[in-house]
Amino acid sequence: MSNRILVFYGSYRSDRMGIRLAQFVIERLRNRGDDVELIDAKAIDLPILDRMYKEYPKGQAPERLEQLAGKIRDADGFVFITGEYNWGVQPGLKNLTDHFLEEWFWRPAAIVSYSAGRLSGARAATAWHGTLSEMGMVVISSTIGVGPIGQTLSPEGEAVGEAGQALELTFPRFADDLAWWVEAAKAQRQRKAPPY
Repeated sequence: MSNRILVFYGSYRSDRMGIRLAQFVIERLRNRGDDVELIDAKAIDLPILDRMYKEYPKGQAPERLEQLAGKIRDADGFVFITGEYNWGVQPGLKNLTDHFLEEWFWRPAAIVSYSAGRLSGARAATAWHGTLSEMGMVVISSTIGVGPIGQTLSPEGEAVGEAGQALELTFPRFADDLAWWVEAAKAQRQRKAPPY
């Protein structure tokens, strides 16, 4: 049975380079047999948070929120692809995740960061770790950082050069770690209802 993984990507920029990394992650997870879907913040285009999904009366949330809430609840795990903006997280990705809360609970999350520079989005990854934990996810210890992204992945999301080779070598351990936590969480949810 395959794992249902949602890959979240949050850039709204015109020339989005991180989408290459999202494509890379999605393809590699699918090759492992996972059922993977891209959730692109720009495509969903939620307004700046005014009301969380749970704050709408039942059945009255906007359709795109209702659909996404169902996808999040049905997922076994999450991967967050985040660029680093001025030492912080992407506002589009943060805005999208903030629309939900309980929907995230009791599932593992993984962080893949990137930047145009050599630090590979490490500061954004560090900030995301605390945010995702606060939102009820178990953040796995394996992370991937890519930078400079333009020298690591082609426009089609294929690994190139030495940095691309390093990414290819790093990915299996990252995916194994995510799969272990996904399977552990699935087994625990089947064994015992979450405490809240």
